[in-house]
Amino acid sequence: MSATPDIPSPSGRLRKAPESFLTPDGVRTVFAEAKQGRRDFVRGAFAAALTGAVAGSATAQATAASAASAEGDANILTLPEHSKGLGQAVVTDGYGKPSKYEANVQRRQSPGLTQTTQASVSFAPLQSLFGVVTPSGLHFERHHQGWWDIDPSRHRLMVNGSDDKLLKRPMVFTMDELMRLPSVSRFHFIECGANTGMEWGNVAVPTCQYTHGMLSCSEFTGVPLRVLFDLAGVDYKRARYVLAEGADGSSMTRTVPMELVESGEVLVAYGQNGEMLRPEQGYPLRLVVPGVQGVSWVKYLRRLEVGDQPYGTKDETIHYIDLMPGGLHRQYTSTQECKSVVTTPSGGQVLLDKGYYQISGLAWSGRGKVKRVDVTTDGGRNWRTARLQDPVMSKCLTRFTLDWQWDGKPAVLQSRASDDTGYVQPSARQLRAVRGTRSIYHNNAIQSWLVEESGEVRNVQLA
Repeated sequence: MSATPDIPSPSGRLRKAPESFLTPDGVRTVFAEAKQGRRDFVRGAFAAALTGAVAGSATAQATAASAASAEGDANILTLPEHSKGLGQAVVTDGYGKPSKYEANVQRRQSPGLTQTTQASVSFAPLQSLFGVVTPSGLHFERHHQGWWDIDPSRHRLMVNGSDDKLLKRPMVFTMDELMRLPSVSRFHFIECGANTGMEWGNVAVPTCQYTHGMLSCSEFTGVPLRVLFDLAGVDYKRARYVLAEGADGSSMTRTVPMELVESGEVLVAYGQNGEMLRPEQGYPLRLVVPGVQGVSWVKYLRRLEVGDQPYGTKDETIHYIDLMPGGLHRQYTSTQECKSVVTTPSGGQVLLDKGYYQISGLAWSGRGKVKRVDVTTDGGRNWRTARLQDPVMSKCLTRFTLDWQWDGKPAVLQSRASDDTGYVQPSARQLRAVRGTRSIYHNNAIQSWLVEESGEVRNVQLA
C-alpha cells in the first residue's frame, strides 16, 4: 500500500501554527461579537499572532544561521548538559507526561462557540499528530453537562426491554462482571456530527484544529453488545432498535439500529489505548458505535433498552438534525460519510523555504475502508494519488502522504477521499447544491488551504 518516497533536495522548513492566540480579554470580545454574528476579531487576532510568530521565527533563524556560519554550530561543538551528567530518576512521575517543549500541543476550545463550558467541545490538535491514533490526553471532547469521574465499584449497566416480550430476562451488570466477559480490541475513529460545522456558510476559523478537530481515533476495548443481548435473551426479530442512556445530568439518550449490533461492531467499552477510559471519555463505560456520529457513542453508559421502533429522543428530534434548503430537516442521519483533510501544510502554518515538502493528512469513512485519496496543489485542476500508510482499517483514520516540490508560488491544497463503497468526497459546491448552507451537521466537503507567496497558509473556500 505504501512505498518509500524519492526525497529531492533541498527540503523545505515549516513553522507550526501559533497556539493560544487569544488572551482572556480577547475571548470575552469574541463572545460579545459572536452574539452579533461577527468573526472579524478572531481573524484579526489570529493574523496578528501569525505575523508576530513569523517575525520572531525569522529573527531567531537568522541569528542561528549567522552564528553557525561564523564559528560552526554550537549545538554540535559544545556538549549539552544532558550529555555530561545524570538525568532524572526512574519513575519521577508515576504516570508519564509529554515533554515540556510540547506544552502547546493541547486540546482547545473555540472561542465564542458555546456560552457554557460544561456544554461545550474541545478540539484535538490534528496538525501536530502523527499516524492515526490520538493520544488519550488529546482526544477531543463533547459534553452536554460537563464530565464526571465516576466510582466504577458503584456503576451499573442495566439491559431491559420496552416490553417484557422483547427479551427473556432483564439484567444488571457490575463493572467487574462486564470485564470478566470475552472482550475485543478494535481501532475506530469517532467524529462529532458537527465537525466542520462552522464552515458551512463561509470560512470561520483559521486552523485545522478548529475546522476538523472534533475528530479522534483510538483502540477501544470492551464487550460486543451482542454478547450482552444474547445473555439477556433478546428477540432480534421483534427488537429492532436500542435506546442507549448515559448517567450524566444531560440524560443523553440515543437510538441505535439493531442491525449495527447484529454486525458485532458495537462495543460496550471500558478500555481506550491500552488503559481504562479517561473520565472525559466516559469512564468507566461508554458505547462504541463505529462509523456513526459521536453523539451516539453514549458516555457514562448506564442503560440499554431494546424496542420495536425508534425512540425519537430530544437529541435526535430537536438536535443533530440536518436542516435542508426547503425548510424540511433530515433525521437519523447518523453515518459519517467519507471525508479527508490535509493536516500539513494547513492553516496557520508557514512554509519558510522553497523546496520539498511532504503533504500529509487524514481520511476516514463511516461506511468502511478508505480506498483512495487524491491530492491537488492547484485547486483541483490536476490531481495526484497519495500514498496510504498501513494499516488501512475499516471505520478508522487512514494517514495519507504525497511528495510536493513548492516553487514559491501561490498554491491551493485539497484532498479528496474515496471509500470501498465507491463514495467520493464532494466539493463544497457539490455539497451545498444538495444541502444548502444553513445546516450544522455532516459537512464532509473538500477542505482548501491557500499557500501564499509568503509561505503563510490560510483557510479558504473556492467559489
